[in-house]
Amino acid sequence: MNRIRRRNLLVLLSFILVLVMAACENAGNGGVSGNADVPEAAPSPSSAVDGAGGDADADMTEKPVKIGFAMDTLVEERWLKDRDLFRESVEALGAEVEISASNGDDAVQIMQAESMISAGIDLLVIVPHNAEATAAIVKKAHSSGVKVIAYDRLVKNAEIDLYVSFDNVRVGELQAQAITKLVPKGKYVYIGGAETDNNAHLFKDGVFNVLQPMIDSGDITVVYDQWTTDWTPANARANMEEALRANNNQIDAVIAANDATAGGVIAALEAQGLAGRIPVAGQDADLAAAQRIVGGTQTMTVYKPIHTLTLKAAELAVMMAKGEIPDTDRKVNNGKIEVPSVLLAPISVDKSNMDATIIADGFHAKEDVYRHAESE
Repeated sequence: MNRIRRRNLLVLLSFILVLVMAACENAGNGGVSGNADVPEAAPSPSSAVDGAGGDADADMTEKPVKIGFAMDTLVEERWLKDRDLFRESVEALGAEVEISASNGDDAVQIMQAESMISAGIDLLVIVPHNAEATAAIVKKAHSSGVKVIAYDRLVKNAEIDLYVSFDNVRVGELQAQAITKLVPKGKYVYIGGAETDNNAHLFKDGVFNVLQPMIDSGDITVVYDQWTTDWTPANARANMEEALRANNNQIDAVIAANDATAGGVIAALEAQGLAGRIPVAGQDADLAAAQRIVGGTQTMTVYKPIHTLTLKAAELAVMMAKGEIPDTDRKVNNGKIEVPSVLLAPISVDKSNMDATIIADGFHAKEDVYRHAESE
């Protein structure tokens, strides 16, 4: 009888033990039962480390740098080149890039930049639409620990970290030197760019560096000088039409702030039968401008090798995103600080050196440039 009691007691104890073990197993699985998938346990700290540095550290160091590129516009041909070449240059360096364009809207550009900053970019490159308004973007970026590079156009009154561009005063000087060589005396028209763009002021400074002594001597008279809202050819054409009316078509030379505005100028001249008779300067080396130069309606442009600019900007952006400090030997005052700057050299181009510059560099194909001209 005692043996029976002992056997029953052992069975009862075994049953209790099974229940306890089952309860422990369910607790270990977070209460999951049945056929539901149960996530594997996270590896222990020791298993996540592969020697000194380990896989966890490798993941941190291998995370690609991400650059934000906040552009003003993609309407003009040259900015499409900037976008594509900058992306290629950044990605060739093993980094990522996010690109936006605000289509000339200050509020949109600020919103786009803030969105990229909030998304965790490591550095912001900006082509400002409004040199003053974009100071707010720089402030926002710095408050988030993100450095900012001004690309091609300077941001005014902000503690910008770096400015990468061409020597834009020199651009204007090259324009004026080319035109005054052809027309040392006479009535000049200056069609400026957008007043909100700091580059437009730099181009104009360069032009008048050359013209002013001739103005002072009385050899040159500037009979019309106007900014072009938003750089648009339509607004430039309206300005040129006004200049022609005010001077009874008696104009000897025109300097336009870029090739888009030069296109508007030439459209106004064509309407009066004056295209090709009055020298016109532009800059940017747009394909349409190159075609006008070989066709004889535009005199010259200023070529700014965009590939050189985008490659340099990409190298500096990735370097700075990694915490490195670039070595610069120039500074440009933006109204608040002396901004460390990298300024590249522009090149004057006319019909005589078109093949040796723009075409030789592959900036435009020869068949495209000469498409509308007589075969040579």
